[in-house]
Amino acid sequence: MSRSCRMTSPPSPPAAWLLPLRFGVVGLLNTATGYAVFALFILMGLTQAPALILATIASVAFNFQTSRRLVFRAKGRWVRFVLVYVAVFSLDWGMLRVANHYGVSSLVAQLVLALPLAALSFVCQKVFVFSADARVTPSPLDDRQHQPGLRG
Repeated sequence: MSRSCRMTSPPSPPAAWLLPLRFGVVGLLNTATGYAVFALFILMGLTQAPALILATIASVAFNFQTSRRLVFRAKGRWVRFVLVYVAVFSLDWGMLRVANHYGVSSLVAQLVLALPLAALSFVCQKVFVFSADARVTPSPLDDRQHQPGLRG
């Protein structure tokens, strides 16, 4: 008895615009989650500094997981992710201080800096954290079909 084997090609990579779009959507989810955690700590009676520190730690962990599973779909490197996070934060902080020195309000400066810093974070995460050599992990958003008889 002969069994027909169907050859399938691997799924094609997403369109070039899809990855930054997923990054943006997941970024909004991460921002909302970070704010919710911060608000929860404040409502529980913590003061601003501990609430911010704990919310940031929770947000970084949540952000790493959502970025690796929903955006880049790669294993990723935790330490590099934290280093990118710290580098972008430090750059943001420094640029805010420069803007304030020249009389630009923090609100206006942060509004101007948000998109370029998000773009920088995307590139750094793509190149240093979730690069192509990282092992790809399945995502619930993948539309790959399970093929009976194949083990993987």
